[in-house]
Amino acid sequence: MKKLFLLFLALNFSLFAKEVTVSILPQKYFVEKIAKDKISVNVMVQPGFSPATYEPKTSQMRKLANSKVYFSIGVPFEKAWLEKFKNANKNLLVVDTTEGIEKLPMAKHSHEEEHYEHKHDEHKHDEHNHNSDHKHEQDHEDEHEHEGLDPHVWLDPILVKIQAKNIYKTLVKIDEANSEFYQTNYENFIKELDSLYLQLKEILTPVKDRAFMVFHPSWGYFAKRFTLEQIAVEVQGKEPKPNQLVELINEAKEHNIKIVFVAPQFSQKSAKVIANSIKGDAVIMDPLVENWKEGLIKTSKQIVDSYK
Repeated sequence: MKKLFLLFLALNFSLFAKEVTVSILPQKYFVEKIAKDKISVNVMVQPGFSPATYEPKTSQMRKLANSKVYFSIGVPFEKAWLEKFKNANKNLLVVDTTEGIEKLPMAKHSHEEEHYEHKHDEHKHDEHNHNSDHKHEQDHEDEHEHEGLDPHVWLDPILVKIQAKNIYKTLVKIDEANSEFYQTNYENFIKELDSLYLQLKEILTPVKDRAFMVFHPSWGYFAKRFTLEQIAVEVQGKEPKPNQLVELINEAKEHNIKIVFVAPQFSQKSAKVIANSIKGDAVIMDPLVENWKEGLIKTSKQIVDSYK
């Protein structure tokens, strides 16, 4: 009996001996595809919360103290917290999983962009100053996203291959004894990602070159990969003003859009106003689901269904 108990303890110890922390749930999916049960994954941004403004709980900070690695992905809350994480765990290895990915600028609403370009066409050299002045009017999320680059790289399965490689190389570094195990799983995951890309491409074929409307512009990389147009309801990170709502309603009608997608982390107010005006629906489309693969398949089908 004692031997069984010691074996149980040893198994549990081996299971939780190595822990890593990630920012968002899709990263947990990626790490577990490569590490399986060899690594325990602590996720910072809990379901229903926004990675723009998240504040980790004390219990999460305690877990972080046991982590060997923090896998970052460029979401806004990291800007405020990564230094604190390093201070809380001096041995923490921080790895940017997006290293090697060329990021896109954060999408603006098209009408806002046209207005901006027209207004500042003769003063392009003032653009940087304009952005700097605008910065103080925006909250933490907008300051990071709308001034900078789009962090939502995990929504493109081809870009996830780069993230997977960065994760794999790090796991081998912290746990060399299981390097062959990680390599096999990594190679299988790359095949899965290629297969998923082809599956999504096939699902989305009927809507190629068409537009879909979302509240928060999370789907830029996804749209680019599958030749779609993302129309954002949010303007410079803020709820649209009445005149901008009118423009969005007209744009939805022009594109024959019947569904306005909104992530559960954001207000649905504007999306519902637009949906009512086009006699359509506001539908949840979550970029942060833990079952990442099923989430992308569901999203793709939702976009196709929005034109039926």
